[in-house]
Amino acid sequence: MSMASLLTPSPTFPLQTEINYHSERSPFKTISVSISRPSVGRRGKRYGSCTVSRATSIEKDVLDKDIHVVDEKKDFGVVGMHHVGILCENLERSLEFYQNLLGLEINEARPHDKLPYRGAWLWVGSEMIHLMELPNPDPFTGRPEHGGRDRHTCIAIRDVSKLKEILDKAGIPYTLSRSGRPAIFTRDPDTNALEFTQVES
Repeated sequence: MSMASLLTPSPTFPLQTEINYHSERSPFKTISVSISRPSVGRRGKRYGSCTVSRATSIEKDVLDKDIHVVDEKKDFGVVGMHHVGILCENLERSLEFYQNLLGLEINEARPHDKLPYRGAWLWVGSEMIHLMELPNPDPFTGRPEHGGRDRHTCIAIRDVSKLKEILDKAGIPYTLSRSGRPAIFTRDPDTNALEFTQVES
């Protein structure tokens, strides 16, 4: 499992693009990009043109907007999401939800006594959730029924149907993705919205 990234898109340079579509039976579409000036990719390799294969079926106009060339001066080395901080009113109540119900394991290597508030670090794949026992500025009432329309943390899982059974058994309300994809939205005891989206392993 991994947390979904909330990264700001990289700056773009003007590109001359030519889209070559393969057979419609293939999920991959090859994008041939001709760059008008020498550029540097994320891994430091200089190139004048490149071919990118994307496992997607989105339209040409979306693909045109989705092509980015990294500006070497602004590429500060994003590696991935390290952790997401979630505020809670009562640490034990939150651990009952995240650890005992959802089965997330505590990362005992992270410091628990060096911060001026109580907390816990929970593994989510190779990333973490940092539970922090602090006053939550978000109201408990008046929040959207569907967590997808609120600030939320997204966790990739293998089996939405199994999680649905766990939530049903615990009597925890949830909503399903409005787009029909396999995803569940629910809230923790402090009404923090969580999305669980099914991905192929």
